[in-house]
Amino acid sequence: MRMTRTASALAGLGLAVAAALGSVAPASAAAETSTPRSVAAYEASTENAAATRAFQEAVMKAVAEKRAANPGALAVTVTYDASAAPTFRSQIASSTSIWNGAVSNVRLQEGSNADFTYREGNDPRGSYASTDGHGRGYIFLDYAQNQQYNSTRVTTHETGHVLGLPDTYSGPCSQLMSGGGPGPSCTNAQPDSAERSRVEQLWANGLAEAAAEVR
Repeated sequence: MRMTRTASALAGLGLAVAAALGSVAPASAAAETSTPRSVAAYEASTENAAATRAFQEAVMKAVAEKRAANPGALAVTVTYDASAAPTFRSQIASSTSIWNGAVSNVRLQEGSNADFTYREGNDPRGSYASTDGHGRGYIFLDYAQNQQYNSTRVTTHETGHVLGLPDTYSGPCSQLMSGGGPGPSCTNAQPDSAERSRVEQLWANGLAEAAAEVR
């Protein structure tokens, strides 16, 4: 997630629960190597607690930078590049619509000079969000996992990490960030009220909020 100083408007993501990929043939893309500490995965693992914390800290630093660059903006714009995940273009569009419809202090927008990218391929870790802790990162969408779980939920969940939300695997299906915890039957792709409020709070308060939480 390369959160640059080019900022402006942001809001949530509207809905469209796309069907799981099923018939889509895996492309030849391979997952890019990233350290275990940096990966916040859709399904629980022993490395995820540290990974989600690292991701949160990277997001908060990015929020502070964007807010400082444009303190008067009503919303902050976060730009993404989905060109490396063509199989999931529909799910990414739905995820963007869901988040842009759910929150108003941050807005996801596809474009150049992207803050983060989407990628696709095969990885034994499944789908995940990755950061190097310095404002750079990407969302990786795994073919097999997106056939097992609702693909729009997976994509929207991983995008939630970009917006600063941690995993809550023990939570109910109504919590987007419970990820794979409720099992493959869960198709909810909408953040609940607490998740929406947390994203609004983080992106509204920016510099002060980030500084306080990163300490």
